[in-house]
Amino acid sequence: MVKGLSVYPDAISSQKDLKIVYTPIHGSGIKLVPDVLKTFGFENVHIVAEQKTPDGNFPTVVYPNPEEAEAMSLGLKLAKELDADILLGTDPDADRVGIGIKNHKGDWVLMNGNQTAVLAFTYVMEARRAKKIARPEDMVVKTIVTTDMIDKIAADNHVHCYNVLTGFKWIAEMIREKAGKEHYIIGGEESFGLMIGDQVRDKDAVSAVALLSEMAAYEKNQGKTLYDKLIELYIEYGLFYEKLKSITRKGMRGQEEIAEMMQAFRDNPPKSLNNSEVVQLLDYQLQKGKNLKTGESWDIELPKSNVLQFILADGSKISARPSGTEPKIKFYFSVQTELASKEDFDAKLAALNEKIEGIIKDLDV
Repeated sequence: MVKGLSVYPDAISSQKDLKIVYTPIHGSGIKLVPDVLKTFGFENVHIVAEQKTPDGNFPTVVYPNPEEAEAMSLGLKLAKELDADILLGTDPDADRVGIGIKNHKGDWVLMNGNQTAVLAFTYVMEARRAKKIARPEDMVVKTIVTTDMIDKIAADNHVHCYNVLTGFKWIAEMIREKAGKEHYIIGGEESFGLMIGDQVRDKDAVSAVALLSEMAAYEKNQGKTLYDKLIELYIEYGLFYEKLKSITRKGMRGQEEIAEMMQAFRDNPPKSLNNSEVVQLLDYQLQKGKNLKTGESWDIELPKSNVLQFILADGSKISARPSGTEPKIKFYFSVQTELASKEDFDAKLAALNEKIEGIIKDLDV
């Protein structure tokens, strides 16, 4: 099934020596991922020895999550030693994947989930067009807290893009809802999950590792890296930058404090953040959107969920989403700007990072 997801097998044939470093982080990925990479045709796969053996105590990491830089540190070390092309790490149940690649300066960096999703969605959409297998009814699905850069790229590729609540059950539900009318090709969310094709109906890192490796092979065939491709996309569609901040309130009142925080934002949304006016409030619990300048409101056609989103005049988006099971709240920050050239990238990225810090300061979280 996974082999059937390959789009450019010829790219793998010419890059079968692509140097891949893989870590299962002591999890179940070791049982399938190396075999799938071999089946795809990759012959130069190196597994992080210290993390190869399944072990529920996860002895080499603090937290076995590829979203955590610390969990990927042994993989990064090996990737640097071998001068690898790509690093891939899967979480214990092998449904999420983190990747490391060299940036435009040749330094190893870990991609965030939004960047990985942008690359994967674009690859599938562009490849389908290039191979002339794209269909007018093609669709992709992402969550409301995943980068809106994907919406722009999908529109440019004439692909319907649907936004659903966080969690792959909602992506699977959208596939079922559109069955027979539209054709699902890829979906995902910012927390390192991808669902390629509709056979699994859940996030699956086994197929994601294979496709990401093929993507690296395809770009290498063009004399580029995945990071080069990402910067090209930023120049074409705008530089989108996202950051996540989690806040935990411990103790008996923890859950109450989180609820109070959400209610305060709901009742008194900020007027402006980092000198940009808050122009829209989207309340997924009330299923209402509101233009804060005109007072106009509209219905949000999604199931109820305790999520708030602030849209700023400059296009920034801030989402607040409490956990349903622990006294924790997540804030998702998404900012954007134009990028004229590769040379401007570092300065523009630093400015966006500064913008997010300004928003965090004004939100007082």
